[in-house]
Amino acid sequence: MKKIFISILSIAALLTTTVSCDDKLEDINVNPNRPDILNTTSVGVFNGAVYNLMTNSRGSFSSGRMALPWVQYSAQRNYTEEDRFQFREVTNQSLYGDYYLSAIDFKTVIQMNTDADLKVKNAAYGSNINQIAAARVMLAYTFLQLVDAYGDVPYYSYGTTDPDFQALQKDEFIKPKFAPAVKIYADLMKELKEAAAMVETNQTVFSQGDQLFKSPAKLIKFANSLRLRIATRVKGVVPGAEAHIAEAIAGGVMTSNADTVGLTYQADNVLPSPFYNDFFIGNRTDFAISNTFVELLKGQTGNFGVDPRLQKYAAPVTASITAVRNKTYAETDDLTQYVGMPYGITSAQAAGQRPGTSFWSSNVLKQDYTEVLMEYAEVEFLLSENNGWSVANYQNGVRASMTRWGVTPAKIDAYIATLPAPSQENVITQKYIALFMQPYEAYAEYRRTGFPSTILKPGQSHPFNVPQEGVANYTFVALNNLSAMPDRFTYPVNLQQLNGENVAAAAAAIGGDELDTKLIWAKK
Repeated sequence: MKKIFISILSIAALLTTTVSCDDKLEDINVNPNRPDILNTTSVGVFNGAVYNLMTNSRGSFSSGRMALPWVQYSAQRNYTEEDRFQFREVTNQSLYGDYYLSAIDFKTVIQMNTDADLKVKNAAYGSNINQIAAARVMLAYTFLQLVDAYGDVPYYSYGTTDPDFQALQKDEFIKPKFAPAVKIYADLMKELKEAAAMVETNQTVFSQGDQLFKSPAKLIKFANSLRLRIATRVKGVVPGAEAHIAEAIAGGVMTSNADTVGLTYQADNVLPSPFYNDFFIGNRTDFAISNTFVELLKGQTGNFGVDPRLQKYAAPVTASITAVRNKTYAETDDLTQYVGMPYGITSAQAAGQRPGTSFWSSNVLKQDYTEVLMEYAEVEFLLSENNGWSVANYQNGVRASMTRWGVTPAKIDAYIATLPAPSQENVITQKYIALFMQPYEAYAEYRRTGFPSTILKPGQSHPFNVPQEGVANYTFVALNNLSAMPDRFTYPVNLQQLNGENVAAAAAAIGGDELDTKLIWAKK
């Protein structure tokens, strides 16, 4: 039940909306910042922004060659310099720019529902008020990705007039200031609070083509849950965060897997998920599940036993990439059949380690995979932390994650029965396991807490899968003169030419535009 919209919003991209039983080209949407905005629909612009946001931040470059291997959900089978923190500048520039392109489009949705003429037309696609609320929530989500990655960045707020908030103001601020991160986080929480409060609960968000929310109740829960995430990250750093935690919980956060918010791609080769596209259409089989993550799931490291999500996350070594694509292999309880690619080796060493390693499973490498923005399991772990490491929330988080991935009830019960007591390390490590394939949130949590402790650190040694020239172990040698995982991304180099004065001011404000400059909430 799909119609395909084609949206040209600075860059060409395809998007999907579920509105009928036909597959056909419905509309051509052009840059809504030009006068031909009259020919667009707000739902088309919104879905295009969501599609671009998730696809451009979760693919093989933006994710697979930056945060995904850094948190060791994956290890590259070829270009391992990127695993060792020598990322490509063009990847960094694309990620930064793509976030802002999506932000422009979410702002445009607001414009289309506030302009006296345009809002009448767009009311046909849902409540104007609810569309504005949805766009405000997605702006908050988008800018959270930016401030979590870089620190101070140019920022736009719908509901706050602040001279430091100059992003997306094309005519007035061609070279915007970089707003202080503390102001950004404070405003993100305020925006989410206001967005949740403005939702008309007796009206739809989008009356057709809603890819994320389906109901106003789900939008409110997402706004409150995202506010809980942010407030937990910055509590003790940003004034008022503790109050936002209490208010977000009282306002209603996610309570089941049905509340999880994600973008599900089409079950075809037209609009498949990013990694399916990269593996099977782009023929980029560069990624495998990492050895350190497999060892954690096997119970060989960490405080937990054998985790039945192992078989849901990884394919057995006997499964070819074709079998993964066609879903023709069988899961097995023989743990020797799950082997991770060594993380932190050199490219020269990779060729000898690739044979006999596991790909991600068919649950991940499938056309209609769902790229998650935020899931219920994460909310339970946040509640556990804010309820003094509550055992009930801790167990609820584990159960929710396992249920989402299709683990049988019997295996879930057996695993939870042996869970060690909740503590910061145990709860955050379980959150890390649940955040599989959501690398940027896992990256933020590692920098905030220092967990999981099972991450292989620069300077540490680990056994090869296959001894290399008679040597059994390798040492993880980081590049870019780093002795630990990067604390942030550096500002894209092209910004020096485009907005050099404000880049220099931002770099000075955060303590230097360096990979090891810690953000305001990072573990010191």
